[in-house]
Amino acid sequence: MSRIGKLPIEMPAKVEFAVSSDNTVTVKGPKGTLNQKIDPDITVALEGGNIVVARPTEQKRHKALHGLYRALINNMVVGVTIGYTREMEIVGVGYRVENQGNMVTFTIGYSHPIIFYVPSEIKVTTAMEKGSPPLIRLEGIDKELLGQVCAKIRAFRKPEPYKGKGIMFKGEILRRKAGKTAGGKK
Repeated sequence: MSRIGKLPIEMPAKVEFAVSSDNTVTVKGPKGTLNQKIDPDITVALEGGNIVVARPTEQKRHKALHGLYRALINNMVVGVTIGYTREMEIVGVGYRVENQGNMVTFTIGYSHPIIFYVPSEIKVTTAMEKGSPPLIRLEGIDKELLGQVCAKIRAFRKPEPYKGKGIMFKGEILRRKAGKTAGGKK
């Protein structure tokens, strides 16, 4: 058995769960509604207040899908009840960030500011406090979409290992490298 796939998913009190005829799982909670298309071979059912994911055979493909869909459904349940939050820091002299609604403007060392539109499903806030790097806080119910947006923002200026400048997740430890040494000729 798959270690992840065989675990039942606990259903919180305020969450509604449904599986349609075309194998689409719908999870509705206090924060919103999420849908996920499931492979026809995998069965998802509600048993005794828990969601149970089952596979038909021991094929390698079915084993992989079993754990995958269990994790995706669990992420949906957590998303509609608690939600997900990611915080990112912008480290560098003169680097700034500001937002107006879902339009975020980055000033990160290029000749022009970068304007990025965050999807409407994600709430974005920025903070620039003296003595600490500018901070971007992203909140949403869809873990996959939130991770994708974070990856796009990080790609604007990836953290570099020599000076430690760039856009990184809060609390991320960056492996630093030593620069060139000033050695004389032999």
